[in-house]
Amino acid sequence: MHLTLEPHGYAVVSAADGDEGLAKVESEAPDLVILDVIMASILDGLQMSRRMQENPDQKRVPILMVTSIANTDYAALFPTDEYIHIDGFLSKPVPPDVLLQRIEELLSR
Repeated sequence: MHLTLEPHGYAVVSAADGDEGLAKVESEAPDLVILDVIMASILDGLQMSRRMQENPDQKRVPILMVTSIANTDYAALFPTDEYIHIDGFLSKPVPPDVLLQRIEELLSR
């Protein structure tokens, strides 16, 4: 992601897991958060998005979910009985032009 985003002027901050991600969202106040469903553990990205929605300061930050599990056995682990706030969803591998276009769309809202 760094190699795709930084040349286009985006500042990129990475996190290894949801807890670190939440701490960085709190300290950095990003304009957009890109999450993978699987971070340190399966569905860690979904947990992070849920926790962001519980925080009034983070609730309006757009979330773009990127994952490679959409077409795997792990896809069955996605909750189907609850609302999960995600503003965009892309399946890996994501072509750089598609990623950049989706980011621009989310930031222009």
